[in-house]
Formats: sequence, structure tokens, C-alpha cells
Amino acid sequence: MKITKVCCLGAGYVGGPTCAVIAYKCPEVTVTVVDLSQPRIDQWNSDKLPIFEPGLDDIVKACRGKNLFFSTDVNSAIKSADLIFISVNTPTKSYGLGKGRAADLKYIESAARMIAQQSESSKIVVEKSTVPVKAAESVLQILKANQKPGVSYQVLSNPEFLAEGTAINDLLFPDRVLIGGQQTDDGQDAVEALSSVYGHWVPREKIITTNTWSSELSKLAANAFLAQRISSINAISAVCEATGADVSEVAHAIGMDSRVGAKFLKASVGFGGSCFQKDVLNLVYLSESLNLPEVAAYWQQVIEMNEFQKRRFAYRIVASLFNTVANKKITIFGFAFKKDTGDTRESATIYICKYLMDEGAKIAIYDPKVEEEQIIADLTHPSISDDPKKVKDLVTICTDPYEAADKAHAVVICTEWDEFMTYDYQRIYNHMLKPAFLFDGRMILNHQELLEMGYQVETIGKKVKRSELTRTPHV
Repeated sequence: MKITKVCCLGAGYVGGPTCAVIAYKCPEVTVTVVDLSQPRIDQWNSDKLPIFEPGLDDIVKACRGKNLFFSTDVNSAIKSADLIFISVNTPTKSYGLGKGRAADLKYIESAARMIAQQSESSKIVVEKSTVPVKAAESVLQILKANQKPGVSYQVLSNPEFLAEGTAINDLLFPDRVLIGGQQTDDGQDAVEALSSVYGHWVPREKIITTNTWSSELSKLAANAFLAQRISSINAISAVCEATGADVSEVAHAIGMDSRVGAKFLKASVGFGGSCFQKDVLNLVYLSESLNLPEVAAYWQQVIEMNEFQKRRFAYRIVASLFNTVANKKITIFGFAFKKDTGDTRESATIYICKYLMDEGAKIAIYDPKVEEEQIIADLTHPSISDDPKKVKDLVTICTDPYEAADKAHAVVICTEWDEFMTYDYQRIYNHMLKPAFLFDGRMILNHQELLEMGYQVETIGKKVKRSELTRTPHV
């Protein structure tokens, strides 16, 4: 089966970049990304895309209007497509059975029913969203229960392994492409059809084919393993601070072991983003459902350690500022969950701000990419604050980092944006209240230089030795 028309349901962080790269690498394939949100589609068709991702603008501009289209005409896109990606949101349930752990599949089900309603020819339907194991089976059941005469479906699992901030590079040069399908002749034909699309630019040895369930579980397991590494090194960072060890040195020593490797051993204020917490919680719920309580408890502890790290860092700020931050100005550098993205989902900064607001701190926030509306929406979410007026009174969003730090008691680095390493910290120090505190939650600054300027420096995973000062601080 030759794929000439691709439709993607969902114009978010997965669907948009993935389909833009497919269009870029497969000029003979027409790719249409559809979404029910007119404002979102308008943004994809504008000069300011709805998401920030390095390299995405250039690829979209090269293909848009040629073989890449963004539309709200969902029905027409489904009818004409040979292959349909489902890239809708699968958030953690906030209600009912499995609340707080299970994936909410209502958007997946809605997409499946829409496909069944509109399809007039056979389709390959591809799960791109992260879903629980056997979700593809549920999608296929819905499609078959509603299929029209002469229409057949094959459902594949093709999970994304994108890291925000490097998504385009991850798509252009993937470690692997994973495709799961039914172990039937028709199922394997569908797997081969999708493989041939990726085969335009991905070496065949990097395209892994499995059964559907293995593919679905591999996605959850991959993110759980990565989250586990972060929680593990963050647990060690607490031990380092208590003993005088340096977590960077410990991580380097561990990472030199070829059996372990160096990646994802960077201690920080905690992991965030749309995938790690959601997927680990999904794995916890799956394990409980399979009557594997010990497995569930094991993976739950990865989440608990991440929460502990965020809470511990916030309380360390309070303790350092003489056990009170009430009415003190605390400057936050970085609100996105990581650099090179405007995404704030599950950002550690949200929770650090929550803890500081609970203590009455006045918070000035600067992030180079996150919009003010998004920051306020995150901080006024019912799970973070039950009093929007309190957020309005305590939080100021700044468009200039030096303005944000003016007359502040402390500066807190929460996101590892490269530009934060280039600031004039002497200038910032000169305009802060003294003693001036700097909390480096990402370990990106030169702490010795900051000490020499006069800062009281606190960071993750080590005790900063003020006895190492080589000269008198100056103002």
C-alpha cells in the first residue's frame, strides 16, 4: 500500500512537528494537520507558530501551502487520507476511577468515532499519542463496530520519542522509529506502508517493528526509565548536600561507567513536561490493574522523589532567607519546564512558586518564551491556588531580567536557558537588597565568580564553600 495522503488529528506538540518533518522529507505525500481549535490552526498558518521549537519555523515555511496544510476541516481530511495519525491529548484523569494516575482516553475515543463516521475507504490508523497498553485494541474495536461496507482498518502504534527543545533534530535523526502492528498479513502490510514513509530519511535498521502491545508498553517504559534516572540522581543530590559531596562529581564518576552512561544524570529542581509524570503514573495504574502492587509502588516512588526535590528546593529558599519570605521579593528566572521550549506543563517552577506564595513571598517572574497569560493560568489553576486574587497580588510578570531582579532579596534559576549564563550578575547584585541570595536550581552558573561578587550562593547537590573567596566582594 502506497501512502500519498496523510491526516493528523491534533495540532499540538506532537502532531505539528512530526507532520511538518514528514512533509519536508516526503514531498510527494500531502500532509494535512487538523484541529477543532480555529485559533490554534490560525497560528499554524501565521508567522508566529503556536509552539516554540528550534528549527520548526523553517521547516513549516518550506512546506506550508505546498504539501503541508493546517485546517479545521476534519471531516474532509479524514475522508481523503490513506493514513491517519491520532495525536490528541491524553492527560491524566482528574476524576473518577483511576483519578490522578490513569490516562484519560476520551479524546482518543472521540477521534476513533470521528474516523469511523467519516471514512468511506480503508484506512491505516496510527496511535501517535501516548496511551496505555491495549489502547489500540480499543480503537480497533470502535472502528470495526462502526465500519461501513467495503471499509477496513489497520491500527498501528507509532509512539513519539521527542524531547521538547530538540524535537526537530529528534525527528530528523531519530535513535529509533518504533512501529507496532497486528501479526497478520494485513497488519504487516500496514506496518510496511508506514515504514516506507519513514524510510525516506530514516535508515531501515533504525525502524523497529513489534507487536502493538510491545510498542505501547515501550513508550511508557522508556519515559519511566528516564524519569527514574533523574529521580535517582536528585535523591543523591540530597545526600551530597548533607555530606559535603558534590553531585556533579558523583554524576560524572557514575556516568563514566559504560553500563550506566552519562545521560539524564543532571541533578536539578525536578523533572517536568507533558510526558514523564503522566507516563510513570500511567505505568503505576497499569501495574495496579494487573495486580502487581510491588511494581506499582516502585514506580510511584519515582514520582514521590520528584515531588520531594521540588518541595525541598523551595523550603531551602525559605530557610536561607532567615526562615521567612513574607513580603520579600523573590525573582524567578525561567518558567518553562526546560530550555528551548515555551511548554510549562508540570514545570517544577509552578510548584516552587506555589510553595513561595504559600509563604507570602512576592514573586517576579521572567522567561524568554513563556507568555504572561500562560504563567497566570498555571499559577491560578485550582491545584496550585484557590485564590486568583492572591496570585494577582503576589506575582509580577516581567519582560526584562534586570527589572525582575531590581530590589530583590533572591534570584532563583529554575530553567536552564542559555541566556541566563550570559547576564551581568554584578549589575544584578548591585541592585538587589543585601545580603543578596542566588539559588541555582540548574547548576548552570559559575558559583565561585558569584561568591566573589558578594552573593550568598545555594545550589543543588553541593555546599558552596564561602571560605574559597579569593578577594573582597565589591559593589
